[in-house]
Amino acid sequence: MSGRPGVRSALLALARGGGLTILWRAALTAALVCGIGLLPWLSRTDPALTVLKARSAERDPTPGALRAVRRELGLEDGPLRLLGGWLGGLLHGDAGRSWVSGSEVLPSTAQALGVSLLLMAGALTVAVCTAVAVCARTLWLGSRRRLGGQVPGGAASGVLAALPEFLVASMLASVIGVQLGWLPALGWYGPQWMILPSLALGLPSGAVLGRMLDDLLPAAFAEPWAMAAAARGLPPNSVARKVLRGCVPGLLPSLGLFTVGLTGGAVAVEQIFDIPGLGRLILRAALAQDLPVLQTGTLALVLLAAAAGALARVAAHVLIGPALRDGALHALKPPVPRARGILPLLYGALLLAVIGYGLPRDPLALNTGARLQAPSWSHPFGTDALGRDLLARVAHGALSTLGIALAVSAAALVMGVLLGLVPRFSGPVVDTVNAVPPVLAGLLVTGAAGSGPWTPTIAVAVVAWSPLATHTSAILRQERATTHLTATRALGAGEWYLLTHELLPAVVSPVVRHALVRLPGNALSLAALGFLGLAAQPPSPEWGLLLAENQPTAERAPWAVLAPAAVLALLGALAVTAGGMRLPRLRKRSGARPGAPAEQVPPTPESAGADTRLYPAPASPISRAETR
Repeated sequence: MSGRPGVRSALLALARGGGLTILWRAALTAALVCGIGLLPWLSRTDPALTVLKARSAERDPTPGALRAVRRELGLEDGPLRLLGGWLGGLLHGDAGRSWVSGSEVLPSTAQALGVSLLLMAGALTVAVCTAVAVCARTLWLGSRRRLGGQVPGGAASGVLAALPEFLVASMLASVIGVQLGWLPALGWYGPQWMILPSLALGLPSGAVLGRMLDDLLPAAFAEPWAMAAAARGLPPNSVARKVLRGCVPGLLPSLGLFTVGLTGGAVAVEQIFDIPGLGRLILRAALAQDLPVLQTGTLALVLLAAAAGALARVAAHVLIGPALRDGALHALKPPVPRARGILPLLYGALLLAVIGYGLPRDPLALNTGARLQAPSWSHPFGTDALGRDLLARVAHGALSTLGIALAVSAAALVMGVLLGLVPRFSGPVVDTVNAVPPVLAGLLVTGAAGSGPWTPTIAVAVVAWSPLATHTSAILRQERATTHLTATRALGAGEWYLLTHELLPAVVSPVVRHALVRLPGNALSLAALGFLGLAAQPPSPEWGLLLAENQPTAERAPWAVLAPAAVLALLGALAVTAGGMRLPRLRKRSGARPGAPAEQVPPTPESAGADTRLYPAPASPISRAETR
């Protein structure tokens, strides 16, 4: 089958029901843009004062000066008139002028978007290489039929995924850029300047993608065609390539989310490396309440998210072929992994030991005579710039950081699964939510709910569910096209029975493992907000604030940054190894389906000639049309 018919059929499949989806997406985009346009009034701040301070911090905000700014910007006409004028100009290709600099918004936004897209391309290259490295061991063993019951993945990917992007960026800039002088650390003047920020963005993202891919590979290598191909002497590299082709469609939607996140969510990295990208532009516009720039930049991210999501869906249809349409996908149970119970217990014991040993210490006690002391028996983690014990601060910060991250992850898991079951409704919502950088989400939540201790938590929870919903929808789409589900439906099972006994058991287990991998990421989102000054404030020992306040002393006292980073890495290792353990089976095997006639007992996949599974089923790379 040629590539062009596959693309044509994919576009036709994507167009079915697209009218309502487009209307729903447009309504969400309009709501987001209107919310941004009302941000100064929601937060009960004076935009004239904020703009005046952004223009010149030394200028005295006299009543006359504020009246002049209001008259110049048209603030006296109200937010609705301003929003309508911006939309009207946008229809004619004019996004207005910046309230701060006075320059035209559209050219500056396009230039910043081009920089972010170039940085995103470099970060995606690093992420793909990292994901391949994470899966290399499983690919090598599986293609040679040596995988057996070994658990895929390991703690290394969890540690890498748990490293904060801003911490990786700071360490790369200070060590490789400043101390060693191998690569430039600041600015954006050529290809050499994009290497370090691409590494800082791509390494953690690639670790998450690699862990998700590693979770799919055992099921692919256990399919009959893969086992038969290996038994007939097909080269291992060829088997590995075909297995990858079957697994990649399930990851493409998540890759689309990463694409948008790397474009607009790289605020901290762009700040550290002084990159004039879209994320930094949106951050500065949000802090200065420069509404034309903020609205235009956010709209660009929303359009990019819609395009990335559509391309991901088209690519998934092309790779799977007609098997998705014809219900010809295999859904075989992969080899049951041997639960490595020792490693999770070991990592959990180490984390509890750190917390338990540090809790009796005072995290706020100052000792200026012990500033920046190296680790010792009296201070196992050393001290910070104020002489405070870092072990005490890490231990006390764990109570709030871990508690909030667990609560956010649990809420995101429930919302992700529920909304992922209705992809036509949740797909546009996911694209819109994912287009909002965490910083802007924090500012919007602060404007709507007010500043408070729970504001950062709500801001992270608003966006944390979207990757899980995307993963759920991808698994659900492939599960609905499996042969065992078709057989079960043909034997009389209703939709409710299929949902509760077939679809949900196939979805819950991999999405729970995905949520565990995301647990350190939720803690990192809080940390990133703290790093940018939008979350916990001194003297709170929250981990993100620890990383932020100790960053200036990283060269003289690296232990001040490495201590909270090491605990975050330990949390990532614990999450990944715990996710590798086998989850209990959710599928019920006895009893008639409620509402079914007495003589009709819903068939199990075993009776229909198919095996059950708890992992998402990769599509066979050999489609039905290719075998004719």
